[in-house]
Amino acid sequence: MTFTHLDAEQRPTMVDVSGKDATRRTATAEARVHFPAAVAAALREAGLRSPKGPVFDTAIVAGVMGAKRTHELIPFCHPLALESCKIGIELEADTAVIRCTVSVHHKTGVEMEALTGASIAALTVYDMCKALSHGIVIGELRLVSKDGGKRDYGAAHAAAADTVDARP
Repeated sequence: MTFTHLDAEQRPTMVDVSGKDATRRTATAEARVHFPAAVAAALREAGLRSPKGPVFDTAIVAGVMGAKRTHELIPFCHPLALESCKIGIELEADTAVIRCTVSVHHKTGVEMEALTGASIAALTVYDMCKALSHGIVIGELRLVSKDGGKRDYGAAHAAAADTVDARP
């Protein structure tokens, strides 16, 4: 296995994408925020508002802002001028399911931007609701799909395609 963020001397480096072609790159990530049952009920009753304001609307704005600034948070991410960032949040039972889909025409993928957008949205939901309970749990942050790069990734081939032999 070769790590792409190491140079010939095994030092950390940003991947050189200068020789790649720019193509449309899209990625979707998901995060889940688990609420105690009473908190989920209170949110539904209050029209998805907390004492701090509209929970999901605020999380959507924060998630988009986070996705756009991924390169400032993750050291070797290339700065990208995102062309689209869509965040959807649904309350399913006692869990907020957050999906972030990002796209760009570029030489590098947008998986980290999608993951960052979903995670920042989840952190914002926590922040907006922590006055109701500190028993809220953020979990299951994952890449759902990506396409437009060297290899696509999605639910249909995720289990087989991502098996890695970690032995030397």
